[in-house]
Amino acid sequence: MTYCVGIKLDAGLVFLSDSRTNAGLDQISTFRKMIVYEKAGDRFMVMLSAGNLSISQSVREILQVEKLDNGDQPPITIWNATSMYDAVRVLGSAMRRVYDQDGPSLKQSGIDFNATMVFGGQIGGEAMRLFLVYSAGNFIEATRETCYFQVGESKYGKPVLDRMITPATPLDEAAKCALVSMDSTLKSNLSVGLPLDLLVYEAGRLQTQQIVCIDEHNPYFQMIRGNWGHKLREVFESIEDPQWDGGMSAAPLCVPSARFEPMRKITHPGEKIV
Repeated sequence: MTYCVGIKLDAGLVFLSDSRTNAGLDQISTFRKMIVYEKAGDRFMVMLSAGNLSISQSVREILQVEKLDNGDQPPITIWNATSMYDAVRVLGSAMRRVYDQDGPSLKQSGIDFNATMVFGGQIGGEAMRLFLVYSAGNFIEATRETCYFQVGESKYGKPVLDRMITPATPLDEAAKCALVSMDSTLKSNLSVGLPLDLLVYEAGRLQTQQIVCIDEHNPYFQMIRGNWGHKLREVFESIEDPQWDGGMSAAPLCVPSARFEPMRKITHPGEKIV
């Protein structure tokens, strides 16, 4: 399995992915889920992948040469697309090509065609854009209301993103938040694992040098793992315990609901609640 997150902010983009792939408890491998397409000064794109590894690798291979018919104009590729919308259309076409190629044989083997991509970046003359691409090659785009996408084991790392990330979040703060999100996922799910790939892109640069591979010895990630757990315990311990005996409390627990009755107990075999 995997966990990847892409975040679109006013200041730029943040991408983070793990690298664990497993086909059973004794078949654990490391495969990177992030790939970067950069033509400095012209275009910058990142793809994160989750799902069936063979499908993801085939899509990666085809994407670099995939072409969309453009009438009497040259075919559209990710290298000449004039918008991120056209670039993600090329990715969708690559997904469908892999489905046409491998889908029937996978179905015969009882395997679902399962792959999901986060694809984002910037092409010169256009604003940054971020997309979530489904197995069928269709896609949705991030908005100011929903400015990040996750693929893979997303549920463990989602709460901190929901609480902290807004379009105005600074890049470094968003990178920190993404790493906390990943740490929460690593803590709760063995199918996600190190090393991690973290990339930060500043809007308008059309290139980046802010790429790092994070393993278990990385001092910053070790600091996050230790501090996050410690601070969570401190905050938890600072919250008042529930008062069941009606004692003095600024936030009493046992107060009647204006709409619902308390739970009723069943005390003998013939008693009915409804």
